[in-house]
Amino acid sequence: MDIAYLLVVIFMFSLAILDLTVGVSNDAVNFLSSAVGSKAAKLNHVLLVAALGVFIGATFSSGMMDVARHGIFAPQYFSFSQVMCIYLAVVISDVFLLDLFNSLGLPTSTTVSMVFELLGAAFITALINSSTTTASFMEMLNTDKALTIIISIFLSVAIAFVFGLIVQWIARLIFTFHYRKNLSSKIGIFGGIAVTSIIYFMLIKGLKGSALVTDSARAYIDEHTVLILFIAFVFFTVLMQLLHWCKVNVLKVVVLIGTFSLAFAFAGNDLVNFIGVTLAGFESFKDFTANGAGIAADNFMMDSLNGSAKTPVYFLIGAGAVMVFALWTSKKARKVLQTSINLSSQQNDDGDIFGTSPIARNLVRATTKMVDGISRVTPQSVKDWVNKRFRPLEEREDVAFDLVRASVNLVLAGLLIAIGTSLKLPLSTTYVTFMVGMGSSLSDRAWGRESAVYRVTGVVSVVGGWFITAGAAFIIAAFVASIMNYGGIPAMYVMIALVVYLLIRSHIQYNKKKESEKADEDMMVILRSEDQKEVWEKLQSHAASTLTHSLAFSADTYKRLFESFAKDELRPLKSSLIKIVEEKAYLKKERRSETRGMQRIDQQLAFERSTWYHLCTNSCQQMLNTLTRIGEPMKEHADNSFSPLSKNYIEEFSPYCRDVYNTLKDISDIITSGNYEGSHEVSERAKELKHALANLRKTQTMRLHQSSGSLRMDFVYLNLIQESHELLSEVRNLLRGGNKFFASSTVKVTPAE
Repeated sequence: MDIAYLLVVIFMFSLAILDLTVGVSNDAVNFLSSAVGSKAAKLNHVLLVAALGVFIGATFSSGMMDVARHGIFAPQYFSFSQVMCIYLAVVISDVFLLDLFNSLGLPTSTTVSMVFELLGAAFITALINSSTTTASFMEMLNTDKALTIIISIFLSVAIAFVFGLIVQWIARLIFTFHYRKNLSSKIGIFGGIAVTSIIYFMLIKGLKGSALVTDSARAYIDEHTVLILFIAFVFFTVLMQLLHWCKVNVLKVVVLIGTFSLAFAFAGNDLVNFIGVTLAGFESFKDFTANGAGIAADNFMMDSLNGSAKTPVYFLIGAGAVMVFALWTSKKARKVLQTSINLSSQQNDDGDIFGTSPIARNLVRATTKMVDGISRVTPQSVKDWVNKRFRPLEEREDVAFDLVRASVNLVLAGLLIAIGTSLKLPLSTTYVTFMVGMGSSLSDRAWGRESAVYRVTGVVSVVGGWFITAGAAFIIAAFVASIMNYGGIPAMYVMIALVVYLLIRSHIQYNKKKESEKADEDMMVILRSEDQKEVWEKLQSHAASTLTHSLAFSADTYKRLFESFAKDELRPLKSSLIKIVEEKAYLKKERRSETRGMQRIDQQLAFERSTWYHLCTNSCQQMLNTLTRIGEPMKEHADNSFSPLSKNYIEEFSPYCRDVYNTLKDISDIITSGNYEGSHEVSERAKELKHALANLRKTQTMRLHQSSGSLRMDFVYLNLIQESHELLSEVRNLLRGGNKFFASSTVKVTPAE
């Protein structure tokens, strides 16, 4: 039996290492966004500072491990086998949850998932075994502590947003957007307050939970806290003022210190999410093997978990090393920054990549009315003064936001998380960091009337994903724990095998996505590079990929619509129309990104090529509209079970369908290769096919006047002929525009799948 559970513990440690790697890739980049968005330093320098904070912070997280041991349930009422079911269910559910949310493209929070997985697994285990113990069901669960943790997690959303809003508003009033002119007499005090706050919550509060600090050192810090803070404030105020006089950008120093503190707080607060459950399981196994001789695993109660965690230092150092390695080497960590930066960017012209929603529209409308009401009762002199302080720079800086906002984001988020850590409340780093950024960007008036509804939609989507995480984590963990409670060791091994399968499948799917992510990497270069020649080359490549993708999609969808209608199959018609809507959203997103890229190339070149670029993208949009007009009558016809397309019509139109399909494919091949020598021939062939379809349309019109059969079918067939004619017109326009836009281009792209 000991060996069976030992293998379970080894598996949990394996998943803990994986959790550390994935967790850093997904969560730790939250503390990079402010420094990267404001370009406070080179990315490698930011990563170095963050890595140092993560490594040191990991050694201060021992006190947080108590959450996994007895924060959610009362372990004295659970046997060793039941506790192992709970902990294994948590680590297995993490993999299930990650796989599910990655498939759906929804965000997750490791803190929320860990807490609710513990709660779900403990809840179902207590429910199943409540009849075998003298304790009541409510006594088996630490409901008060669990409720406190849950409330603190979700309250942190509102608290972080409100504090981000207020603190940034005050900071902007003091420094304005022209902060470079307003630093002389204020920057020393600002830097002193910021760094002293970091010192207090990062060191004084953090040291209490560290296994590296002696009791006498803690006692000395407690007795002299005020003196330490006063000395720190005076020292750092003077130091920051001296640095400013020495022409050092103090705000960059504060941002880097803030990055360190937030990385420190992240590691101290979130390490429990990655290894806390595994270490609790390991300690349970050690207690059972040392003291459970002759006692069955079902009868050995886990009173030992009520004691405070004494996490060995080598575990903390090892976990910190893994997190630093993941942070430094993970390519994914560099990609997930973009959502947070986009949503909080001062440039508000690209918000519609997040779409809109009814909730966002109603919130924006209600808030606008409230602000207008407050504005009407505010004296004009006050409004003029505030507006003057919030007047943005006339020149457009090549950063998402400035150093003042970056400083507020980092220092405030780090302080809030450190407070939660000191109180042993596992606040979500993702929640706090994201919502502080949203509050500060709203205060900075980054959410203009043109972009507010899009940004609110983005925030609602992210926060909504967190709430879904809570429910999904509870349900999945409860389901897995119930299987293992009834199935015992065999069920545990079956679930482990299933997790291994999911990990292998996710790895295979990730490798398949690498090629599709190349276009996103090109767009990042387009929007960041200062080399106009490089931007133009990448933009051409990206635009060619977009056009070939759209052509390939249109060709395949056109063929699928006709063949499905000919076979009277409803499901493919419905799915095709859904995919057309998704393709429209994709094309709109790519067009906006590429248009922003056009703004970064040589002005004369942009003037010459932009007309042809927009002709191409308009043609793609019209092609999708044409496919919609073809598919909707077909779907309605099939959905109502009207008479299917006659065999004569199928045989008559099949050659035309094949020719239209081949024409679209040929044009896609031309754009892919970048060789337009044969474009005239293809265009003429499309023109001849248009004439043939025009003649067929006349023939079908005559049939309508003479038809004694199904007029509904005849109308759908006539619509197919007319829209096929329009499709060819648009694809010829696309070919003409592509020929002009890619003139003298040697761009080659990978054919669209």
